[in-house]
This record gives sequence, structure tokens and C-alpha cells, in this order.
Amino acid sequence: MSAPARSPLEALFRAPVLIAVLLAGEALALIMSLASNEAGTRLIQFGLASLGIQWVCLATLCALYLLRRPLTRLSPPFLAWVCLALLLCMTLLVASAAWTVFGISMHPAEGRASFVLRMLAIAIVVGFLTMLTYQNYWNTRQLAVRAKQAELEALQARIRPHFLFNTLNTGAALVHQRPEEAERLLLDLSDLFRAALAGPREISLADELALVRRYLEIEGLRFGDRLRVEWQVPAALPDLSVPALSIQPLVENAIRHGVEPVATGGDVHLQVATDGDWLEVTVANALPSAPVRPTTGHQVGLNAVRARIQAMTHGRGSVRTTTAEGRYTAVIRIPLTP
Repeated sequence: MSAPARSPLEALFRAPVLIAVLLAGEALALIMSLASNEAGTRLIQFGLASLGIQWVCLATLCALYLLRRPLTRLSPPFLAWVCLALLLCMTLLVASAAWTVFGISMHPAEGRASFVLRMLAIAIVVGFLTMLTYQNYWNTRQLAVRAKQAELEALQARIRPHFLFNTLNTGAALVHQRPEEAERLLLDLSDLFRAALAGPREISLADELALVRRYLEIEGLRFGDRLRVEWQVPAALPDLSVPALSIQPLVENAIRHGVEPVATGGDVHLQVATDGDWLEVTVANALPSAPVRPTTGHQVGLNAVRARIQAMTHGRGSVRTTTAEGRYTAVIRIPLTP
């Protein structure tokens, strides 16, 4: 999955786009040479046109790259006009240099002024066509980003109702018997749903683990001694961002499928570790040894977490699951470097 670009210039400096620009320049040079009336010199004219066009393209791209930081502050329509102006300036410089230094022209009888004006006219036409093409490309890309964002929001929304209903039932049962614990439950619940309702976003690993601890406190009130949690977290956590509520759904699945169906409860193991250039977050639970009522599986929360991890890491991160020796294990892998 490619990274969503925040500015049209970011998308411009991708390998496929750069290759397309160079190939389009070669196609333009071929058209110009084929349009010539002098059939015997078309190969030479193609070479000269290709050299000039590629110099214009590369010079324009270099100028845009050097000016990318101030240009990213501009609105896309105004940025397009600035790019066209840079293209015309580079065309003027290359055409003037070609005539002055080498005496190059596609037509020997052509004067300097007419040659430069003809090159500028071609650049204007090509520039406008490129602007229209790239505008469609950018709009399509933005629509794809919005569609992916909507998909992630829909996936995240699917993991809320089950937990909400269980927590409210637990709170209702504690109101009269243990009001202090009911108050703590509602405070923890408010923190969790504040994070959930904020939508897909990134938070620090430490904040995400804090949300997991609040969730486990709530479930601890619900299950009591039936829930046994083991933490293996280093004292110094990596300074890394993760999607909000990305670890909590895996812990929720572990409780739902490894603790809730069993009368004696079960254990949940949560480990945070680094493996080279990767962060690994492992959530494991024991599978019930005796037959229990069927459940819907781990897939709802798992699919939501997997999609959000891949979106945040641009396809580098992963969420893998294994079942072995009576335990179900989910492992999140996130690169430590961007």
C-alpha cells in the first residue's frame, strides 16, 4: 500500500510519476521529429528534440524539488500555475541556450525569436494538458484516500457495540453493590470512548497501553478472579506511534474467546518487545479445552486492526495470528523507522 500524499508535489516525486514524465517527453520528441518535412534528418531531429525536452523536464523537476517546502503551502490550483510558470521559464532558458551555444533548431532557416516562441507555445500546450491530466490523477488519489478512511472508520465502528453493552451491564450491576468501583468503571469507560469516538488517528504506544490498562480494569471488575492478566512491557517504551485502539481490540478478543466462555476463566498474556528494527506487540490467550458455545471468531477486531496497521505503515506493518499448543496468539509488527 502506498503512502497517501498530503500535497500534489509529494505524489509528483514518486518513481511511477517521474518515469511517466520522462516517457511523455520522449513521445513528444518523437511526434515533433515525425512532423518534420525533412525525412532524412528525422533521427537527428528526434535526438535533438529528446535532449532539449528532457533538459526542460529535469530542470523543472529539480526546481520544484528545491522549492517544495514553500510550494506545499500553496493551494493546489495556485500551485499548478506556479508549476506551469516554472516549465515556461525552463523552456525559455533551454531553448535560448540551445540556440546561442549550439545553434540548434528544428528548422535551419528559422530565426532565434521564432524558434524560442515556438518552443514556448509547445510548452504552454503540453503544460495545460499535463495540468488537466495531473488534476484528474490527484483527484482520483484523494478520493481513494477518503474511501480508505471511510473504510477504516467503518471497521473501527464495528468493534464498539459489544464492549459498550457488556461494560454498561457491568456498571449497572455495580451501582448498588460497589458504587466506588462503578464510578471508576464509568471514568475508565469515558476515556476509552473518547479515544474511540475521535476516529482513526495515531497516538503514542504508551498512551495506547494506558487505554488497554483501563479496559482491563473494567473487565477485571466484570470477571473478578476469572481474568488473569500477565504483562511483559519494558520500562522504557519505544517512542513510536500506533493507531488509537489497535491493541485493545486484540485484548478484547482474547477475553471474549479465552476467558468469557470458560467457567473458571483464563489468562491473557500481553508482551511488548523489539526485534531489530521492528516493534512486536503480542497478545495471547489460552483456548478453552472443553467444548463451549460457538462464537463469531476473532475476525471483526482483527480485520480492523490489520487494516489500520497496514494503512499507518504503508503496507510494511502486519498483524499475524497463530494457534498452537492450545493458545491463540496475535502479533502486531510495526517498523521502528518511518
